[in-house]
Amino acid sequence: MSKSSRPRSGRIAIYDTTLRDGAQALGVSLSLKDKLSIAARLDDIGVDYIEGGYPLSNPKDRSFFREVKKLKLRHARIAAFGMTRKPKTRPQTDSSLKALKACPTPVVTIVGKSWDLHVRKVLRTSLEENLNMISDSLNFFRRTQREVIFDAEHFFDGYKHNPEYALETLRFAAQAGADLICLCDTNGGTLPEDIAEVFREARQAVDLPLGIHVHNDSGLAVAGTLAAVAEGAVHVQGTINGLGERCGNADLTAVVPNLLLKMNKKCLRSGSLRKLTELSRYVAEITLQDMPDYQPFVGAAAFAHKGGMHAHAMQRDTASYEHVKPEDVGNTRRIIISELSGAATILAKSEKLALIEDRKVLHKVLNQVQDLENEGYQFEVAEASFEILLRKALGRWHSFFELDHYRTVILHTPGNQTQTEAIVKLRIDGITEHCVAEGDGPVNALDEALRQGLQPHYPAVNQMRLVDYKVRVINPRAGTAAKVCVVIQSRDDEHQWGTVGVSENIIDASWLALVDAVEYKLLLEEDKTAGERQR
Repeated sequence: MSKSSRPRSGRIAIYDTTLRDGAQALGVSLSLKDKLSIAARLDDIGVDYIEGGYPLSNPKDRSFFREVKKLKLRHARIAAFGMTRKPKTRPQTDSSLKALKACPTPVVTIVGKSWDLHVRKVLRTSLEENLNMISDSLNFFRRTQREVIFDAEHFFDGYKHNPEYALETLRFAAQAGADLICLCDTNGGTLPEDIAEVFREARQAVDLPLGIHVHNDSGLAVAGTLAAVAEGAVHVQGTINGLGERCGNADLTAVVPNLLLKMNKKCLRSGSLRKLTELSRYVAEITLQDMPDYQPFVGAAAFAHKGGMHAHAMQRDTASYEHVKPEDVGNTRRIIISELSGAATILAKSEKLALIEDRKVLHKVLNQVQDLENEGYQFEVAEASFEILLRKALGRWHSFFELDHYRTVILHTPGNQTQTEAIVKLRIDGITEHCVAEGDGPVNALDEALRQGLQPHYPAVNQMRLVDYKVRVINPRAGTAAKVCVVIQSRDDEHQWGTVGVSENIIDASWLALVDAVEYKLLLEEDKTAGERQR
């Protein structure tokens, strides 16, 4: 048996199961291309193991194990997942083990029962037979030169109800040739201090490296994982963004920075922690999951400062309200503008943008922000609109185009698909652009027509795309005449930004947010060009 599962001194091996356990999350469905793309990103950041799936479950997982070899991964080892043999069968005839053995991976992970309740009521077999199932299944791979990891499923619940039997499953796995045993809190109900205590007992029972796999049903998966590492775990299993069955798995985007920055453990590839936020957002986009703003380390709010007192303190010392540097995890500090902002917040934002020539105007800007938020604007989610507002107030803004008019037409006839058309007439450097476009609704049609007019003059508009569109009713008691706030999130290959518009007319509100989004992209390009000239 290979002993490559034993990490180097002081290093924690990171085992990512986003593609298997994470794919079991509600609302997540990964294509083969998705799985390969995520695997490449995981390898790039320096994950040690990538669990690709269960080869017996579906053709897509089997295809993944064939195709992933073409990626020529530089660091990660691919693991295939399977189960111990069924009761009263032989490993040579067991379909799960045969599929696992046929899978061309350097690592196999075999899950077996450690809780006597599961043995009796789920497997419906004897405790002795379950031990033989563990032993036979691991022995089946003894001469294959593959690394074998044994996942002790429900180990902590099993230890609570029958400690001797739970430990016996580990002993049988060790005797059968497992390279590493991973203790699983499969139900996610064990407190961190109990994980630590039981982990110590497991270390006394077997002389093998141990790992930890914790689910988040009590909101304690990260804490439980770190508690196990403190007790000697050298292998950590989890998923990006905590994806997984029920409430998910331990979130590696929180586990990894805690290991590196708080516990001084080595993991991932050196210097790759700065790619963590990018990886988190990439997986969120691929899995069509809304990334929580309040996600530690990588969330949009993780280093956001809204209150005036906070912004003032941050000007003095960033450590006053930040426990790590945002750039260490690839995130950015945000000074949030809202009606709670004080002059210090506006000043901090101004300094960040290098727009500090006229500080006297800052109180004027603050009053304007407060007035606009009273009307329904939300600048804390629309920093691009705030930057445009600030530049205008400081005389540091020029418009990229002038609107003559826009018009939208919606045609609906019974039994036919609704058609939407937008007409936009612009003037750009004395040239008139009159464009017509169809779209999936008036906002999409306006977006298409606006881009048509701008593209000959500003080709960079083709680099941006709208990634989110939200509408909030400001005064719902007004019914269909209520004022609405529209927030648009846009992005290109390097940046993501939010813009906002408010009006009693939802199309007008959308147009205001859309124009800010486009003009902010053009501003980014203008600043980029100016920077290149200076170099």
